[in-house]
Amino acid sequence: MRAVVLPGSGSDDVFVRSVFTEPLRAVGIALQAVAPRHGHDVIEGYRAELDAALDTPGPLLVGGISLGAHVAASWAAKRRTAVGPRLAGLLLALPAWTGPAGDAAAALAARATSAQARTHGVPAAVAAAGAGSPPWLAAELARAWPRYGTGLAAALDAAAAEPAPDAAALRSLAVPAGIAALVDDPVHPLTVAEHWRGVLPRAVLLSAPLALLGADPAVLGRAAVLAWLRAARAGSPGSNRGHPTISP
Repeated sequence: MRAVVLPGSGSDDVFVRSVFTEPLRAVGIALQAVAPRHGHDVIEGYRAELDAALDTPGPLLVGGISLGAHVAASWAAKRRTAVGPRLAGLLLALPAWTGPAGDAAAALAARATSAQARTHGVPAAVAAAGAGSPPWLAAELARAWPRYGTGLAAALDAAAAEPAPDAAALRSLAVPAGIAALVDDPVHPLTVAEHWRGVLPRAVLLSAPLALLGADPAVLGRAAVLAWLRAARAGSPGSNRGHPTISP
């Protein structure tokens, strides 16, 4: 089995590997961490990678972090006939909104950073975002954002404009879904993850404190993978209640 996992807005395959490599290896699943395109076509690139995954035989997990979770779930809903029984489940970390982004916190943050990067450049955007962030997050932004170069603003605008799956799309995904959330993340509210858990037919949600992610990014991957395993074992729709907090 292989897991194709998409990064979040302004993030990259390096962070995906730090989150998911160890938890997936522990259950014998190979990780394909998708590298983002660095511009306005970032989402088209993610969809192209998911489509290409269908050319390789065998069961697939698909998922992502934040924007990546949105794109993966929407793709799975639209392509469920083509994927068929090969889709073994979903790994959905930090969903940020449902349906159109509107004034969701993550979309507002992406638009603000895009404006900063366009007006003052990427280094200034990194400095502004890092000033109000925990040290680990500031360091991650300083590593990832410069990789986008002048394409950062366009990539962030594309992310903020991209609808997440709506409730009807989520209801159509009758495969085991592991949702991972952070109990105190203002950009990816726990209430959004709880809504997804309530709408997806076979979903389990596990959560952790934000501080644990800073100490060990794999805590987020462990939550998603363990939740997926529990959803798969439950085996039937309607068994998606509860969101325990996990330990590192």
